[in-house]
Amino acid sequence: MSHDAVPVGEATLLQQACDKYQSSFGRAAVAASSAPGRVNLIGEHVDYCEGYVLPVAIPFVTVVVGGYNDTDECHVISVLANGDVVSTAFPATSVAKLTPGEPAWANYVKGTVSKFPKPVQGFNMAITSDVPMGAGLSSSASLEVAVCTFLEVLTGLTVDPVEKARLCQSAEHEFPGVPCGVMDQYIVSMAKKDTALLIDCRSFGSTHVPMKTGDYVVLVTNSNVKHKLTGSEYPQRRAQCEEAASRLGLPSLRSAKTADLERLKQMNCDELVLRRAQHVIEEIERTQQVAKSFRENDLERVGRLFYESHESMSKLMEISCPELDELVRIIRPAPGVLGARMTGGGFGGCVVTLVKKDQVDNLKKLILSKYRGDPVFFVCQPSDGAKGIKL
Repeated sequence: MSHDAVPVGEATLLQQACDKYQSSFGRAAVAASSAPGRVNLIGEHVDYCEGYVLPVAIPFVTVVVGGYNDTDECHVISVLANGDVVSTAFPATSVAKLTPGEPAWANYVKGTVSKFPKPVQGFNMAITSDVPMGAGLSSSASLEVAVCTFLEVLTGLTVDPVEKARLCQSAEHEFPGVPCGVMDQYIVSMAKKDTALLIDCRSFGSTHVPMKTGDYVVLVTNSNVKHKLTGSEYPQRRAQCEEAASRLGLPSLRSAKTADLERLKQMNCDELVLRRAQHVIEEIERTQQVAKSFRENDLERVGRLFYESHESMSKLMEISCPELDELVRIIRPAPGVLGARMTGGGFGGCVVTLVKKDQVDNLKKLILSKYRGDPVFFVCQPSDGAKGIKL
């Protein structure tokens, strides 16, 4: 088994999608789009607190192709990584209001179609993707934004990229029922090659930060674990952060300062609420400092802030897991490593490491020899965001 994740590539995925569309629906696709996955360099569990995040798009994409079918029904097929095909159908929004339902995966598509600013007539759609699922690389936002971009191409209606991110976020809230922040949809919509995107989740302003890492690269290690949770962990942490802000009389923890932690202590605030607030306040500051350090080519400082962030997520936000902590422990003393941290919503997923290019292979060997799991690696190459594809 290979331990390196290699993108299939947009061209190959497009051909696969067009072939499957032709064989399934008996006609050629007339509209197409693609949208990437993403890795967040820093700024975890702060987007719903109106903080700052610093994600990049990755060269793994979701491709959507299709066309109108002259009916009042939408027919969708999706080709899974193992070659299996799943399908669903639902009414066109030109004739009906959509609601969540089974199969669960279809809610990401239905929700996005439902939120599109223009009623959509019946269509056929085929989906292919090489974005790893369950790895914290935002396969869901990749799908949502790819679908929305496809609808832009199909209908001729251009949606502002920020509005596109917001409507895809709203779709995920209401249809799959995931109370996500806007970061994933935003970076997938707005990414540019060779840059990270510093996103202000309060104003929805953003700044592209050049990723001039010189002799260093960002290595992504997928732990290949995803702990089965009750489903309450993410909304629970969000609620704890909202409680802290409410106690402080603030609209969100974005407005909080370190001194406010003492105020919470004096209010006899719940210990877990206090820890979550401390993580958010400090993580927002760290994220801004990492962006500043990238601009100044101070990569050693970026590395130190990565370690601080991981410690905070493990001890204060409590969203790490033994496997992620183990990976960071293995990586930390390795030659050429400046910093490492878990990334994503937590309880599994990936570790991002800033490491010297000529030490990447040695680091992989070290991880494979010491990590008890089954890791998969890829070097993060900051990539472009969603786009329509000309057929």
